[in-house]
Amino acid sequence: MSLVCVEDFEQNAKTKLEKNALDYYKSGAGEQYSLKLNRDAFKRLRLRPRCLRDVSQINISCEIFGHKLQWPLGIAPTAMQKMAHPDGEGGNARAAGKAGSIFILSTLSTTSLEDLAAAAPDTIKWFQLYIYKDRSLTESLVRRAEKANFKALVLTIDAPIFGHRRADVRNNFSLPSHLSLANFQDEKANGVITMKGASGINEYVSSQFDPTLSWKDIKWLKEITKLPIVVKGVLTAEDAILAREFGCHGVIVSNHGARQIDTVPASIEALPEVVKAVGNDLVVMMDGGILEGNDIFKALALGAKAVFVGRPAVWALAYNGQRGVEEMLHVLRKDFEITMALIGCQALKDIQPSMVAHESTYSKI
Repeated sequence: MSLVCVEDFEQNAKTKLEKNALDYYKSGAGEQYSLKLNRDAFKRLRLRPRCLRDVSQINISCEIFGHKLQWPLGIAPTAMQKMAHPDGEGGNARAAGKAGSIFILSTLSTTSLEDLAAAAPDTIKWFQLYIYKDRSLTESLVRRAEKANFKALVLTIDAPIFGHRRADVRNNFSLPSHLSLANFQDEKANGVITMKGASGINEYVSSQFDPTLSWKDIKWLKEITKLPIVVKGVLTAEDAILAREFGCHGVIVSNHGARQIDTVPASIEALPEVVKAVGNDLVVMMDGGILEGNDIFKALALGAKAVFVGRPAVWALAYNGQRGVEEMLHVLRKDFEITMALIGCQALKDIQPSMVAHESTYSKI
């Protein structure tokens, strides 16, 4: 049976992934209220279509940091993608390139920066970065990203520690023994850093991540690289303004897939205040809860310049590797084009905030 929506890819993936990996990818923090909210918040927004407009030609191309994209959707950084399929990050990145999308490589990837660059040379690639206790390690990663022709750095700022993900604790999650965190060479161990023991990834984060990280470290990062710096994990106008003050080039409004702290707002709920605060000065993007063309449209109408999907790409990988991701992106793009036409927009510039309204607008009637 054909897979006709992102949910179909998810349901298929659930039949193929073993429990350790499946729960890691799908779980959120705490009671997972915000995880559900990421979807529910989109459903509370109503579309306001305009009729009798010429939509015979639809152009959804855009430009981000000087790079032309075929459409305003990219693939968000997701850790350890070879748990989903042997194609892993390489297959995902190639699929993104064929779709004219951005691919963001996670620091905690199972494919190294260099191998990813070789696997997907024609894809626009950004590198998601954590600032480590060992600043020389961080600087080394930045230099490797520059050398491998990555076009931007995406600094995750909402993870001084990792959130409490109950499924991972119950499963005693650790990276499967045949995989490794490929970006980290451990000379003493004569291999790569792996995650073993009772709390795998949490042990790794506690030992490597720097909880003293502050905005002054953005200044340090700017001093060591000329790449555009995007901060990911912004949910408030206050932090967006600080991102602007410290010279960032863009922000990704994100609640980390609802994996850090529960009961935070959905990304789409936080988007308007961030756009209002800095939307004329920074490139504002978002991730979290995007499953349909309608969702992409709503985010753009509320001021995002682009959106990113994480879990959908993993589900598609589990379904059929690179080809699965290509198919998922085709399904999502077609759905977005249908939305554009039925709302009455030929191009992204035609999307207006007035084309989206909260359900409360209508509940008064």
